[in-house]
Amino acid sequence: LQLPVVYQKAKEQVFKIWTTLQPRLTVHVGLASSAKAIIILEQCGKNKGYREMDACGFHPEGGCCMLDGPEKIESTINMKTLWKNISVEGIDIIFSRDAGRYICDYTYYTSLYYGNGRAAFIHVPPLSQSVTADLLGKALQTIILEMLKQCGEERK
Repeated sequence: LQLPVVYQKAKEQVFKIWTTLQPRLTVHVGLASSAKAIIILEQCGKNKGYREMDACGFHPEGGCCMLDGPEKIESTINMKTLWKNISVEGIDIIFSRDAGRYICDYTYYTSLYYGNGRAAFIHVPPLSQSVTADLLGKALQTIILEMLKQCGEERK
């Protein structure tokens, strides 16, 4: 599902995902246009600081995702463990605790909020000669399979 670069619409779509599909885990993938051949595994979403305007020229009231929400929400997926245990030839993977206070971070926080932490966010670089769709697809498949293993361990 492709989410719009609009705070309110992205929030509505994420709410709909959690209420209608009721997934065990939701994995969001966002473009980090400045990243060159780097995949970024985001650990947490932040609630405040959203001042940048979206594609429609708006930003959330008070620069906040959820007025009653905690300052940050951590994913139940341990991204640091994932980062340490995974490698994909041809692309670097890094760990991050700051998804950027724009639509990506906003979407991630919203998903973590509605999904009780059962969400993940991966920033990916734009496609290029060195980062092909095939390479990126294989990298995401490897990462998501490891995430699902973590989910499986939780259930035991």
